[in-house]
Amino acid sequence: MVDEIVAVFAAVPPGTVLDATLGGGGHAEAILDEHPALSVFGIDRDEQAIAASGRRLARFGSRITTAHGRFDRLGDALREHDIDRLSGALFDLGVSSPQLDQADRGFSYRHDGALDMRMDRSQPWSAADVVNGYDEADLTRIIRRYGDERFAARIARAIVAARRDRPLQTTTELAAVVIAAIPAAARRTGGHPAKRTFQAIRIEVNGELDVLPDAIDQAIDATAPHGRIAVLTYHSGEDRIVKERFTRAIGRCDCPPGLPCVCGASPTVRRVRVSRTPTAAQAEANPRARSARLRVVERLEMTLAGQREGSSS
Repeated sequence: MVDEIVAVFAAVPPGTVLDATLGGGGHAEAILDEHPALSVFGIDRDEQAIAASGRRLARFGSRITTAHGRFDRLGDALREHDIDRLSGALFDLGVSSPQLDQADRGFSYRHDGALDMRMDRSQPWSAADVVNGYDEADLTRIIRRYGDERFAARIARAIVAARRDRPLQTTTELAAVVIAAIPAAARRTGGHPAKRTFQAIRIEVNGELDVLPDAIDQAIDATAPHGRIAVLTYHSGEDRIVKERFTRAIGRCDCPPGLPCVCGASPTVRRVRVSRTPTAAQAEANPRARSARLRVVERLEMTLAGQREGSSS
């Protein structure tokens, strides 16, 4: 949804847009190409992504700055780079195509590689620790919670049984165990049978949902009036968190428009209506983005304590 992202930031004030999930730099490149008044500060927990995007975006010179780190520490990253206010922020959640396509990263059930799945390869904890170290109850919990997998208990039981002889070591070994645990009739629909289990383990390894709420709050706090925060999600758990944090920031004020708020609500953003899912053509061109969902809010200008933008004094 590159065109949609570019359109989101067309209306923000000049300044710096945070790309909190820089990845290969595709969104950053499009924003910089289309909006000369904007620069991009990109962070990513994957050092390989930082290196690749740095090469791709080098032609923009001082308009692009990158840093290695998790997006829940974006406040510290902004201070370290003397960025006081943002014109906007973008989160493109989930795993990137380069990560999926590199077998040695261990993200893909289609490629044979070590059970890794670490976005930040400096962290010691990997998919192998989850697959071979969690008990059956914990495996069931994460596969059901993060993968929306209805056969979570069967899959967890099969993993525990398979590792009794020796630890599971590769992605293809894990995928085979998952496929065998799912009834044959259920394998015929819904894509690859191991997709949801791999997603769940990846989310657990990287603590993706644990760090997301605070990161969104920090981005809202750091964004200047009329700046926008856009989030692309690919999983129902991610989208629930984004919706909840945005709804919390929007508030539920029942006071008449144009008057000071006296009901106790403190809205800091407003919802921006955008195309929220990929078009059929976009989904066909990039099947991995088929489940994408875009949510956008715009920072309000608080003129006085307790007053909303446009209210009278």
